[in-house]
Amino acid sequence: MLGLARALVGKILVHATPDGIAAGRIVETEAYRGPEDLAAHSANGRRTKRTEAMFGPAGRAYMFLLYGTSWAFNVTAGALDHPHAVLVRALEPLVGHDLMARRRSLTPERRELTNGPGKLCQALALDRSHYGACLVSSPLFISDGISGKVGRSPRINIDYAGVWAQRDWRFYERDNRYVSVAPRS
Repeated sequence: MLGLARALVGKILVHATPDGIAAGRIVETEAYRGPEDLAAHSANGRRTKRTEAMFGPAGRAYMFLLYGTSWAFNVTAGALDHPHAVLVRALEPLVGHDLMARRRSLTPERRELTNGPGKLCQALALDRSHYGACLVSSPLFISDGISGKVGRSPRINIDYAGVWAQRDWRFYERDNRYVSVAPRS
């Protein structure tokens, strides 16, 4: 799970829609190891309709509603019945800048286009309909890419998880302007 979180930095997330293709290089991820990880949606073995995709095979999309307003995209990372996932927190836009900008009501050069989990889902038109999707073929897939230097830090906005919040399970490309939150020193 940690290996996948690190390996996804630099990969390309692609979504082909009738409106066109939008793609970005993954520049920030966070790993979640359920059920022991108190920050994971599968903490304590919680298995619900919402978390079911995480209990399935690795390499699927796990979508959830973030704060009730925005979708978040995760990659399932565990073997069957081992509900691990990696949250994709930020992308550097590569293809479909204008399409992403229209979806976000921004100009294409703005860093706010994809510098957060909800923002990248809106820019790529990802939502509940992608829940459980296999990520190895079109219309939604991850392809090879190249990353710069990768840093690690504690995950973001999970203070409720106690000691689990302090784990260095966030991976990000150093000095990339699309990283959602600058690492704390």
